[in-house]
Amino acid sequence: MLSIYGRSHTLCDGISRRSALKIGAFAFGAATQFTLADVLRAEQSQGKTSHKAVINIFLGGGPPHQDMWEIKTEAPADVKGEFKPISTKVPGLQIGECFPKIASMADKFAFLRSVVGAKGGHDGIQCTTGRDDQAFRAVGGWPSMGALLSKMYGPVDLSVPPFVGLAAKTQHGPWGDSGKPGFLGAPFTAFKPEGDGMSDMKLNGVNKGQLGDRKTLLTSFDRLRREIDANPAFRGADSATEKALDVLTSSRLIEALDVSKEPEKVRARYGDGKPYQFQYDGAPTCNDQLLMARRLVEAGARCVTLSYGRWDSHGKNFDLVRDHGAKLDQGVTALVEDLDARGMLQDVTVIAWGEFGRTPRINKDAGRDHWPQVSCALLAGGNLKTGQAIGSTNRLGEHAATRPVTFGDIFATLWQSMGINPETTTIDDPSGRPTHLVEGHAIRELV
Repeated sequence: MLSIYGRSHTLCDGISRRSALKIGAFAFGAATQFTLADVLRAEQSQGKTSHKAVINIFLGGGPPHQDMWEIKTEAPADVKGEFKPISTKVPGLQIGECFPKIASMADKFAFLRSVVGAKGGHDGIQCTTGRDDQAFRAVGGWPSMGALLSKMYGPVDLSVPPFVGLAAKTQHGPWGDSGKPGFLGAPFTAFKPEGDGMSDMKLNGVNKGQLGDRKTLLTSFDRLRREIDANPAFRGADSATEKALDVLTSSRLIEALDVSKEPEKVRARYGDGKPYQFQYDGAPTCNDQLLMARRLVEAGARCVTLSYGRWDSHGKNFDLVRDHGAKLDQGVTALVEDLDARGMLQDVTVIAWGEFGRTPRINKDAGRDHWPQVSCALLAGGNLKTGQAIGSTNRLGEHAATRPVTFGDIFATLWQSMGINPETTTIDDPSGRPTHLVEGHAIRELV
């Protein structure tokens, strides 16, 4: 929002000179006001430095680890299921047959096959924070990565929120959670371009016409106080105000959200994920959001989260994986290729994972049930050492047989991939005590 009233140098018409040159941070997670100098300084930096970011793809419902990245070829039929392994670009590394595009680019991916520590809740809390729902619960909960990035580093570009949540509202609400601000509070909530968040796209309800009226007010005020403006300290204020208003009225955020601006061949490479199958009370397989995530990061977002598909396969597990897997295969490879082609892949970390795995034994409905004992994750970018699989499960896919990694370890890896040392970086909790960002250690094979 714009701030035009203040305390200093108040004149007879009730408007202060200092306030006339002050522009607020408009509902994009910032908790402070920015002076005109701050706005222009940020504008000068645009396009001159890259920034690190994370795209967090939540596979809500619990994807089946043994049907994706580690096919259990030696297990009996009622455990192994219908899928066969296929070879990848990395010699000796095989993954599930539903992911041929990822297989052809396996050198760009890391496959985590032994994720442990899931608490079993049908929500994304561990995938947005690295901690369970009990962490700091008495004071509002532990903040998500996007909220922490907003608090610690603020926006890259003042017209683009640092934390964007693309997850649409789902009938099972926790699957549409973009990541909560926890004890940091509402100013660090994810910006959501759908639903109530649409008002944020209009600068918190201030439209361009109203900005023009305020601009006229400032111009009238400057004419009235011409003798003050003649002071060298105020020279150029009109052009500076014009420039600042241009920053705030720029369409950079709205442009980033409009994937129709992309060439047709780029949009075709991502696909749209339609028709949406097996969605029920979960998220659609919306490949457009993967493209949108790239555009948002390119525009200045530090963290983009989205919920992709509904993987709760108590029935028809193999039909679901064929559908969701093929669409994810197309979208995530397009995203990684796109980031690489634009020189962004080393700075942007991509992760796709769910809240837990699924049972080794196939049930009577050709489904797999909840299995918190072990799950999986897919990683790319972030200057990580990709082209490898880390960990394994036992013959039946029941538990981690080698190299178990926790949600905290994965988050420590994400933080480090963004240039932030998880061993030394802290944030003050509500009592003022410095607290490490995560309980875990970066996965040494990746960093």
